[in-house]
Formats: sequence, structure tokens, C-alpha cells
Amino acid sequence: MPELPEVEVVRRGLERWVGGRTVVSADVLHPRAVRRHLAGPVDFADRLRGVSVSGVRRRGKYLWLPLGSELALLAHLGMSGQLLVKTGRAPDEKHLRVRITFADAGGGELRFVDQRTFGGLSLHPLGADGLPDVIGHIARDPLDPEFDEDAFHLALRRRRTTIKRALLDQSLISGVGNIYADESLWRAGLHFDRPTASLTRPRTAALVGHVRDVMRAALAVGGTSFDSLYVNVNGESGYFDRSLDVYGREGEPCRRCGTPVRRTPWMNRSSYHCPRCQRPPR
Repeated sequence: MPELPEVEVVRRGLERWVGGRTVVSADVLHPRAVRRHLAGPVDFADRLRGVSVSGVRRRGKYLWLPLGSELALLAHLGMSGQLLVKTGRAPDEKHLRVRITFADAGGGELRFVDQRTFGGLSLHPLGADGLPDVIGHIARDPLDPEFDEDAFHLALRRRRTTIKRALLDQSLISGVGNIYADESLWRAGLHFDRPTASLTRPRTAALVGHVRDVMRAALAVGGTSFDSLYVNVNGESGYFDRSLDVYGREGEPCRRCGTPVRRTPWMNRSSYHCPRCQRPPR
């Protein structure tokens, strides 16, 4: 599933193209793509017609297009969702789910393509904080200038949980998923099952620093793409998979000490770590 760097790459691409443009029509080609819009596909299309897009925003793994001061078009990419910018008469993608056409002279379309239909688009009221109401519980991400490291550390100390679980808890810190959690924990030398209550303030600060470093490095090369399901708005893949230190490298030597990387089943997923650099808690 796309994490913060991948969603931010998409946001930046959209912002250059959709800001200030007016929707002339919206076509829902598969109702599951707007299932989170409870009023249904017809209402979704009717409410988009004629509205102007004032920009593109992101919180964690969610992005949205503000439509004035009270409404937003919220997008969640899920496992395979793609927001693609198309101009001219480009042929329809096989898994095209929603087409949004713009009215200005430049024309063009914003297309939502989703092979597995786990993602979707929906319309929601904006809260006083500028967030769509359904994601008001999502925490700030570590690249947000207002991310509060002290509050994050105190929250970790209060929780009876382990560090990787905490990193994936979007109400504590947003945007981090399985890949970047493993990469950050390897850089920090922390085992994924280490209790959060055992972290000192300096260790928490160092971990947050590593999370930021990993995400910035991924952003610089367009995010992580293991297949064609994640692409930016131009249909291009990211290249951070070539720089991963532990994720997906089971049996390969740790880049720091040479010990074979280990994969451990974890919460219906996998955790990759170095058994020497990231020793399990006693």
C-alpha cells in the first residue's frame, strides 16, 4: 500500500495540474470506487459538476482536493489506486473507475484507476481544521512542520505496545507503513518488538530522524514501486526499491554488519530486520 512518500509524489503532481480548474463532468464507471460516498454514484457526479478545485492537500496516506471552503474530494489509493492526469484523447485504462473532466481551454481528465478496487474517492465536509471530517483522527506526519516530537514520545511511553505497532498507528504518527517502518527501525538499530515504554527521549528523537531521512530519500526518487500498481500522475514508477536496506532482502547480507537479513511473520505481514544490529528485547 502506498505510504507517505508515494502519496506525496502524487499530491505534488496533481497540484501542478488541477489547482484552480473547474469540473465540467464526473463519470463513475464502477460504483465500488465511490462506495465511501454514501449518497451514491449519481450524487457524487452531480455534486462535482461545476465546482472549482482550490489545491491538493495531504495528511499521512490520504490526499484531498478542497472544493471551496466547505467540501473536499478525498482520495485513498488503497493497494492499487492511481490518480492519472490525461490530456488529449488517451485510450481508457483497463481498470478505469472514475473520470473527472475539466472545463477550461486546456481540457484534460483526472482519472482514478484501481485494479483491486480497495481504494476510492468520496466527498466530505471540511472541518474547522481544514481536514475532511472522516480523517480528523489522523495524526500529523513526521515531515509536517507542526509534528510534535515531545508529544509523540510521551504517547509512546504511555502505550503498552511495541515500536513497530506504534509506527503503524495512524493516530500517533501518520504516513508510515510496513516498508518505511522496517527501514527506519533498521537505521535506528531497534527491534520491531521493542516495547515503546522502554524508549528514552533521545532514542525516540533519533528514530523520528531516521523516519524523516528514509521518507525524504524515497521522495527524491519518486517513492517505492515493486510493480506497476503504484505510479505517479504521469504513469511513472518510483525507484526507492533499489535503495532499501532490509525490506524484501531476506537472506541477503545486512549492509551494516553482513549478517543475513531475516524475515519474520508479523500481524499477517512480514518484518525484515538484521538479527545482529536489531537484537530482540530481553
